[in-house]
Amino acid sequence: MLKVLVVEDDFRVAEVHVAFTEQVDGFTVVGTARTVADGRRLAAETRPDLLLLDRYLPDDSGLTLLREVSVDAILLTAAADTETVRAAYAHGALNYLVKPFTAEQLADRLRGYARYRAALAAPGTLTQPDIDRAIRLLHEGDRTAAPKGHSPVTARLVADALQAAAEPRSAATVAAELGIARATAQRYLASLAESGRATMTLRYGTTGRPEHLYSWLPR
Repeated sequence: MLKVLVVEDDFRVAEVHVAFTEQVDGFTVVGTARTVADGRRLAAETRPDLLLLDRYLPDDSGLTLLREVSVDAILLTAAADTETVRAAYAHGALNYLVKPFTAEQLADRLRGYARYRAALAAPGTLTQPDIDRAIRLLHEGDRTAAPKGHSPVTARLVADALQAAAEPRSAATVAAELGIARATAQRYLASLAESGRATMTLRYGTTGRPEHLYSWLPR
């Protein structure tokens, strides 16, 4: 089993990352940390194979931890600016996944990491084709595109509308505000909930199905 340490300051998002990770065969989560200091301590105690690391942590940047510990890492973060991405790879990140993401997108990267580790498991000297193959295995399954029919622009609009709301919102309400179909709003809201950036509750009426209500999870 490959041991994973989740470093994420929002405990609800961390729980989602743990659940997503433990759905993937061959991986087990050995701890969660909410700060760089906690991550440093738990990395020494648990000796993980892989960090799932946020950029934004309350005491320091996650990139500081990335520089300090000799552990493979995948960045899971809302930071998508070029400076952060370049710094992450410069300091040793093996992959980078921008929030919000789906369980399938994280699973793709974890499976790629497992293949990469397996390709480099045997001791001895590697040929250049061996090295090229390991790197290819690391990334060949990555789902870099949004799910079919999923627009990054619409996803941002829905996320912004939910974040600005003072109370839980239904898909119908968000759809009316943005001028999009209710089914479209429902799909994007469900994706936010699945990725841990929003919560979903049910409101029961006197008749019919309960209504789904979504609330943004602040950082």
